[in-house]
Amino acid sequence: MFRTAVLSALLAVAAYASSAWLTHDFQVWTAEGARRLEVALHPIPAPDVKIDGPSIDISIGPQPLLLSQFLADGQSVTLVDFVYTRCQTVCLALGSTFQQMQATLQAASPDDAAAQKVKLLSISFDGQHDDPPVLKAYATRLGADPLRWPFVRVPDEQETQRLLADFQVVVVPDGRGDYEHNAALLVIDQHGRLVRIFDYAEQQLALDYARYLAGAG
Repeated sequence: MFRTAVLSALLAVAAYASSAWLTHDFQVWTAEGARRLEVALHPIPAPDVKIDGPSIDISIGPQPLLLSQFLADGQSVTLVDFVYTRCQTVCLALGSTFQQMQATLQAASPDDAAAQKVKLLSISFDGQHDDPPVLKAYATRLGADPLRWPFVRVPDEQETQRLLADFQVVVVPDGRGDYEHNAALLVIDQHGRLVRIFDYAEQQLALDYARYLAGAG
């Protein structure tokens, strides 16, 4: 009886310790929650991967533009999503979210310095299909202002995979030309670091946080 009680107590302690370790002292219970906590605690610099797109200056002198350069301008805070133009599900919701954010930012007073320093960026992970003309047509359908909300891709597949891995974006081909992928709003600070991740349903929180960072910078 005594041995059974001791064994039960030891098992309970072990279970508690394991749960505490796996959930960062019970702060998170899911992989996505852990991802968000890790990013908040340890911001992730954007990798030096080459980008192109229909509405941005894709070169600095003779050199291709790197995502890290585009994001780390020292002034702007960027809200980023990952999409592909053939998507008929979650990407449409992300597009609607960015449309609403763009409208909010455009309606802000010119004296609202923080709002003027927030920009949006959609990155296609389907770079082989989503070339600049395809991205331009997609952006036009969404009414994206190229100065406020550009669309880009990473042309090189290996660099695309590096970017997805660094930002912990899960993309799984379904074998029929579509993808299963997680959807979120990524906040990149003025130094080109991923500092927060929000669910796409938390658009107001994401936008408020981006404006806060822009105003504090």
